[in-house]
Amino acid sequence: MAMTRMIVEIGMGTDLTGADYTKAAIRALKDALWHNSLTVAIAAGQKPEDMHVKVLVGVPKPDLVNKDEVLAVLPYGTREIEVVEGGLEIMNDEGTNLTLIANAAAIVSLNLPEA
Repeated sequence: MAMTRMIVEIGMGTDLTGADYTKAAIRALKDALWHNSLTVAIAAGQKPEDMHVKVLVGVPKPDLVNKDEVLAVLPYGTREIEVVEGGLEIMNDEGTNLTLIANAAAIVSLNLPEA
């Protein structure tokens, strides 16, 4: 059996006024996941719980993301997360408010028999 990448879903999330990195990361992951219904596990003769999901998040300050809160979004499967530098911060003209943009990828793999 070999872990095989099946799907990569990509999303973007924002926090428009609070500069909450975790909130933006959660929104990015939800954007990646909530626009589809993954049936690949069932099609491969497995259960959704058999999926392995690696979440990759990009934000300007990776240390400000609560990884456990982001992973709690995933409905099933084994999980892992990596938060890297990326995304975007946009300061308003007055320098008093920050808009934050996070990017996320959910990489779904299954343990499949080798061909």
